[in-house]
Amino acid sequence: MKAVRVLYFASLRELVGKSEDSFAIEVPITGESLWCILNKGIDLPESSLLAINHEYADLQTNIHENDEVAFFPPVTGG
Repeated sequence: MKAVRVLYFASLRELVGKSEDSFAIEVPITGESLWCILNKGIDLPESSLLAINHEYADLQTNIHENDEVAFFPPVTGG
């Protein structure tokens, strides 16, 4: 069984109280489901973003073993 590396950035890191997690999976799981499993009782803030292996992805995208997943708040700039 291989693990997924999960990273939390900015306000989401503060919300969950950690910057990194690891989760062993045997079958693909969506980003939204992964958040719910790892952060029970903490809702993923609206408009949060997901990246899988350094590419933006929809929260319903399947995550596979050995993927690197990042959750972060919306990015603004100017």
